[in-house]
Amino acid sequence: MWCSKLTSSTGIRGRILSLQTIRRLSPNIKNDERYSLCSAVWKAGAERNFVSIVDKPLVPGVGLGKTSTGLVGLPVDHDAVRKIIAGNQALLDKIAASDMPETAEYRITVEAIARYRIKVCEENFDDPEKIEELIECGQVEELVLQAQDEMIVLDMYLEKRYWEKVTPNEVEWDWNPNPMDEHSWNLNEQENESPELPK
Repeated sequence: MWCSKLTSSTGIRGRILSLQTIRRLSPNIKNDERYSLCSAVWKAGAERNFVSIVDKPLVPGVGLGKTSTGLVGLPVDHDAVRKIIAGNQALLDKIAASDMPETAEYRITVEAIARYRIKVCEENFDDPEKIEELIECGQVEELVLQAQDEMIVLDMYLEKRYWEKVTPNEVEWDWNPNPMDEHSWNLNEQENESPELPK
């Protein structure tokens, strides 16, 4: 089988081979064939390679068949899910190592978002479309950029110690779940009244 030959001849162990790598290392594969995705599986301390074959057709626009994000300047990244996990974990690590109090609202919010995104990515690692659907903040490539941008904000927040400048405000407000109650119109009375016609 060409997949096991490819894996053993290249010495690639413990990582998933991308279609570009497969095409580059094995140019005799025809474009119209169904590609098998090869992955080397490391088995609990053993120094042997176990190759698993997942026979999936390459669907244009989905998963590994995605060729464009549709956003200018944002290329497709087939490794985006791993980068989302790494970026959000870096945020959590930096917050944990900081002296920002655990009661700071910014810390609470960033930790909750980062943990949720990591959880969703780990549960749906091979399904970027499902990740986008559950997180609802754009494509996976955009989620990578969001983690990078949040790291910039976090650095600034820690440097300026903004949590010390935030003061709690007690805001009193009268919340009415149905604001139309105050301005309700009696539709029955209005229907019974006939408009005055000019004479």
